[in-house]
Formats: sequence, structure tokens, C-alpha cells
Amino acid sequence: MSTPPDRRSRKRLATRQGISDAATRLFFERGFENVTVDEIAAAADVGRMTVFNHFPRKEDMFFDRDEEGREMLREALRQRHPRVTPIEALRLLAHRLVADRSPFVEFSARSLGFVETIENSETLKARARAIRDELAQFLTVALSECAGLEPADRDAHLAAGLFLATWTVAFTQGHQSFRQSRDSEKAKATFLAMVDKGTVGLKAAMAGTPYA
Repeated sequence: MSTPPDRRSRKRLATRQGISDAATRLFFERGFENVTVDEIAAAADVGRMTVFNHFPRKEDMFFDRDEEGREMLREALRQRHPRVTPIEALRLLAHRLVADRSPFVEFSARSLGFVETIENSETLKARARAIRDELAQFLTVALSECAGLEPADRDAHLAAGLFLATWTVAFTQGHQSFRQSRDSEKAKATFLAMVDKGTVGLKAAMAGTPYA
């Protein structure tokens, strides 16, 4: 995420990050449902209304990088080389994120804590499902745009759904690998292997479309 140019925006972003960090720490320690907004405000040293000014829902503090992730996908499609297909651009994005040690593909004690916090909360699991549905629609539009087609393109819907299914399985298997081995490099290799394998099937399914 780029740094805001003016002081007020930088201060606002710092406050938002401080709230998210405090909330996530408390969620990890005690579980999502066992932490109140007042406790988060106190831990972040801000007022209750300041928390809601930045995060309309408590679960938004946990999934605070959702918008950044969407923009990352959009830019990967927009900035791809003309000879690189949209599906291949997304596969290459996975490899680039791993090479850059991006927090989006982190496999560590911290990321495992993130996953386990979701697994132990019905509210967070429901929000995660909603985010996935929102992301599917977002990616459908982004794929359609990069192909110069209408957002309702059926092939774009299928490509977006298959892509998200591939990455969901890859993430799950990567975290499962780390849970068993505590080896981050092995987990990353598992993640990328699953992305690569799923992409082969995705390209085959989308053969003859602008996405493959």
C-alpha cells in the first residue's frame, strides 16, 4: 500500500493500523467473540467512536487488508505483458508474492494463529465466506475489463470461481503443511505447487477464451 502524501492522511492510516494491530493481538490471545470494542479501543489508546470511524464492523479489524488484496489482483491483470494471459498473470502473481515474502502468502506461527482464530469463530468464518463471494464478483469484473468484455461475461465468472477455488485449496494445504512441519519454505513450496497444478486445469477449462 502506497504511503499517503499528506500528514493528516499518514496519521489517519497510522491510527487505523494501530487499531487493527491491537484488535488482532487481542483476538489471537482470547478469541474473536471474547473481545469487546471497548477493550480494543483501550488497547489502541483511542476512543470507541474512533474505532468505528475506521472499522464499521468488528470483523473488519481482523480482515483489514481485504481492499489491498483486491487491488493487488487488479494491478496484476492491468500491468501484465500483452503476451501474458490473465490466468498466467495470476499464477505469476503467486510466485512473485512468495518471492517477495508478502504477508498475503505467509506461512508462519503468526499466520497459523490467524487461521486458527478464524476456525474458532463462527462470525469470522461467515465473514471469510462473504469476502470470498465479494472477491469472486470483483475478480469477474477485473477479468472482463482486461479482456474488453462486459462484466457479466459468463466465462469470466467461471474463471474467477475456478481461480479462487485453486487458491483456497493452495492456501489450506500450505497452512496444513506448516501446521505439521513448522517449515515455512516447505509450506510455500506446497502452496505454489498447488497453484501451478490448479492453473493447468484452469487453463484447460478456459481454452478458447481471452483468459487462457
